[in-house]
Amino acid sequence: MKSFTYIRAATSDQAVQSYAQAPDSRFIGGGTNLLDLMKMGVERPSHLVDVHRLPLTQIEEHEGGVRIGALASNTEAANHRLIRERYPVLSQAILAGATQQLRNKATCGGNLLQRTRCYYFYDPTYAECNKRNPGSGCAAIPGYNRIHAILGTSSSCIATHPSDMAVALMAIGATVQVVGPQGARSVALDEFYRLPGDTPQIDTNLHSGELITAIDLPAIPYGRRSVYLKVRDRNSYAFALVSVAAILDMEGGTIRQSHIALGGVAHKPWRAALAEKHLKGKTLDADTLRAAAEAELKDATGYTDNAFKIELAKRSIVRAMTTAAQMEVA
Repeated sequence: MKSFTYIRAATSDQAVQSYAQAPDSRFIGGGTNLLDLMKMGVERPSHLVDVHRLPLTQIEEHEGGVRIGALASNTEAANHRLIRERYPVLSQAILAGATQQLRNKATCGGNLLQRTRCYYFYDPTYAECNKRNPGSGCAAIPGYNRIHAILGTSSSCIATHPSDMAVALMAIGATVQVVGPQGARSVALDEFYRLPGDTPQIDTNLHSGELITAIDLPAIPYGRRSVYLKVRDRNSYAFALVSVAAILDMEGGTIRQSHIALGGVAHKPWRAALAEKHLKGKTLDADTLRAAAEAELKDATGYTDNAFKIELAKRSIVRAMTTAAQMEVA
């Protein structure tokens, strides 16, 4: 592991200032992803700014919705009354990810910043990885790509985003609060993440030195009718092959509106806007749901080992929406 300097920040301003004082700085909260990457030699920061003791652990009412502090643990968020009652899809998604021990340590802000679990990215012995070595190529495209992306890919990268929590937050329509050298700003989650394009080494639209301080959830009066479906190779501690976060607003048998996001299929949590548009105002039945899924996946591209994901994603959308529709909501 490369040698690095370390400071424990007492305030957000101090954290931002310290980050700017050294090249290749990183913020560290729970460290559940960053430390692994450092041990593997994938991340090689020269300076760590420890933010885990900043007063950013609140989970509270905010402008009709809920604000989650960036340093609230995954466990705290999943089990909090406001989250379980108003946004059960988020609680379900968090509990579907990792182990209890990791959820106890991992922070909500850090969860958003997880790096891909692509085999080739994680193993520096593979020189061809545009996320590690821009311009070197993508070993996954001709290689073993069963877990890789089918939507929003490019010739530079077919990696997927690993977070379950972020998929639920995408469906909810969350906003990320950040502070940096230029001050504070809000970023809609759909604009927070990037598709790979020609710069797959850049995962987000955060500016250099910006620190996540909170995640804001908007008020969703019908948020209790929601479900998180995760399809994976084994039932514990496995990343999603495909996942679906679904929130449904019904009037009788008619869909007033829906929120759908997919995980395991793209470089970012994927908001299924085409499916949502197709479903609005329609009667909920199997044919309608299947047509919406077909519309969302029409531009999907499968590779040698992951083409099955296209049909899997369609069936997962149908199943998640059907499950949400059948929920009894008081």
